[in-house]
Amino acid sequence: MSRLNKELSLLQGVGLLATSLLGTGVFIVPAAAAAIAGEASLWAWPLLTLLVLPVALTFAGLGQKFPHAGGAPALIGRAFGLSMERSVALLFLAVIPVGLPAALKMTSGFWHALYDLSPGEDMTIQLLTLGLMLILGQRPARASGQIQTAIAVAIIATVASFWWFGDLPVSDQPVLPTTDLNWLAVPPALALMFWCFVGLEAFTHLGEEFKNARRDFPLALMLGVLLAGGVYWACSVAVVSFGTFGDQQANGASLPNLVGQLWGEQWLWLAALIGYLACFASINIYLQGFARLLWSLADEGKLPAALAQRNRHGVPARAFNLVVLACAACALIGWWWGLSIEELMRYANGNFILVYLLSMAAGCVLLTGVFRMVALVATLLCGLVLLMLGAQMLYALGILLFFLLIGRFSGFRQTSAAR
Repeated sequence: MSRLNKELSLLQGVGLLATSLLGTGVFIVPAAAAAIAGEASLWAWPLLTLLVLPVALTFAGLGQKFPHAGGAPALIGRAFGLSMERSVALLFLAVIPVGLPAALKMTSGFWHALYDLSPGEDMTIQLLTLGLMLILGQRPARASGQIQTAIAVAIIATVASFWWFGDLPVSDQPVLPTTDLNWLAVPPALALMFWCFVGLEAFTHLGEEFKNARRDFPLALMLGVLLAGGVYWACSVAVVSFGTFGDQQANGASLPNLVGQLWGEQWLWLAALIGYLACFASINIYLQGFARLLWSLADEGKLPAALAQRNRHGVPARAFNLVVLACAACALIGWWWGLSIEELMRYANGNFILVYLLSMAAGCVLLTGVFRMVALVATLLCGLVLLMLGAQMLYALGILLFFLLIGRFSGFRQTSAAR
């Protein structure tokens, strides 16, 4: 029986996931990938989508069989025990101090194309963004689903407009070129592009809130991945065709440059707004996922009972408020210390991939038949990506080991006291 209100439809679920996956990446990563691999990046997007499908299928199988607001940590705990569940939940929450402030920096970054913002004004935009999410988070998941479906439509319409006004595909730029391609640059481009599909694990926290979880949750997951992959590829075609990529500054300004060429300079404000909303949508679903993870752990007696309280809409508002407050505090600390987006994301990436890897391993234990075989393939894929991180993976592994040791020590003390 679901412990949260079952209000999400299939369409709303697709909108939530698509905006989560597109999020901060859709108007930046295609340019960065093109800067690495050139025209070969147009092949890399469909290839990456195919590689991510085993991961999505495994999450779909797990979410269909075990819908739980605890998301990935709950699934891992079901497979490997309570100690691992607690440790992975803390590992997942450890993304808050580094990952979410980095994403908030991206939301304010789009407005730099219009205004010469001071560091203080930049921070004000980030805090106001969190304030909007705090208001939205008090409403049922249905409200977020409706808003983020609208944002997904706006993102897709923007990319479609690039094709319409740019008269794509152009005759001298095939959408899938076959000559003069730098195939050796595709692997490093894929390593960068993989982060565009980080968000699947956050979506699993909403499994209990689908009206028909067994039917709609896996469909929403698969359709969301395919939709996001198609939009990324279509945006990449526009970026390569009009050459709006290059160094780091050019890649960050890819969306305004495209809009300036195709819509006219007078529409730069709309480009900034759409980019902002895309980031807003991605951060919002992560905050929702973190809050439901805290609520689930508290509801099961693994965290203070106060976090298990829900408001009149049936939403775990107290847990959500705590997540937003923690994110605001970490954003302020990062601003005070002058940390860059790259520095923050460097520490967050390993956490996400390690959670993916353990989730896929849980699928190997919990699923049967074809789903188990798919989970095995996904486990190998995530292991390969983790190895590609190099020294960065040591940060995530070190955090997980620390939490496991703390849990083991705590359990040992409780056992000794019982004797």
